[in-house]
Amino acid sequence: MLVILISVLAFYNRFQVFPQEYQFYVRTLLDILIFYLNYSILVPRLLLNKKILLYVVVTISFIFLLSYLKDVLLPPRDLNPEMLANQIDFRPPGKGLKRPNKNIFMGVQILFGVLLFAVGASIKLVSEWYKNEKQKALIETQKINTELSFLKAQINPHFLFNSLNSIYSLANKKSDFTTDAIITLSELMRYMLYETDKEYVSLKKEVDYIKNYIALQNLRLKDSSGVRFNVRGNLDHYIEPLLLISFIENAFKYGTDYTGKTNINIQISIEGQKLILSSKNYISVNEKNNNNSGIGLHNIKSRLNLLYPKTHSLKIKASEKLYSVELVLNLKR
Repeated sequence: MLVILISVLAFYNRFQVFPQEYQFYVRTLLDILIFYLNYSILVPRLLLNKKILLYVVVTISFIFLLSYLKDVLLPPRDLNPEMLANQIDFRPPGKGLKRPNKNIFMGVQILFGVLLFAVGASIKLVSEWYKNEKQKALIETQKINTELSFLKAQINPHFLFNSLNSIYSLANKKSDFTTDAIITLSELMRYMLYETDKEYVSLKKEVDYIKNYIALQNLRLKDSSGVRFNVRGNLDHYIEPLLLISFIENAFKYGTDYTGKTNINIQISIEGQKLILSSKNYISVNEKNNNNSGIGLHNIKSRLNLLYPKTHSLKIKASEKLYSVELVLNLKR
């Protein structure tokens, strides 16, 4: 419809009357038909399938066929006196109006046909490129979501295993805090069941979850005075669930020296849109189980790379006695 409108307006601008001959409209409709033939059939079946030579041959054939049809079967009619009188003459004074040369008319039709096929092919190629890029992005997103779901699924049994070990330790000592530990664990599990299936959770809820976990760990320690946990800044933000707990778990797992003394210092700071987690703890002299240790940290590194590919930094330092972690990430709005 746009092509027809432009053609009619161009005709009117030159002759000051609207075209009434059926040949004019048939030629325009033929151009539209050829455009969509190229756009819907030739480009998808030939050009996009890398049959370039065949596409060029077919395209050239259609261009000359189209020009022949316009020139022989649908030639422009002679201008009537009214149109000649109204025609705007752009040529220099003294040069009279002449009838269009047939060869020039044919050449113009061929050039227009080339332009028609070029525009159609270009639009289709750009459209296919955009669709393919969108499909690639969708596949990549699905892949990331699948990996994240797998990583989150690993967190739950890993966390539960550590927590049950803590409660078992209390029960073994016949501690009066065993009941409190079970209640705290139930709160932790409730959060994991009903909150972590969301893409984002309140940062305040995530911090409360960490506080409950630390409270559970403190119950099994002989002396929890060496455990320090501080939070400062505005918690009115959102974060991916279970993103920080692996660092806290690791600190408690290896944060006791050979005398049984615990020294763990955990700080969470929010400065604008940045979250800074700092964790320091003793390195236990107990040898790690290479088959089981490090699952949580490997997990969290993978999640951070997927969720914050260029918007986080993680520094882990280990000396003979001290293990420290510093995580900085840009919170998403």
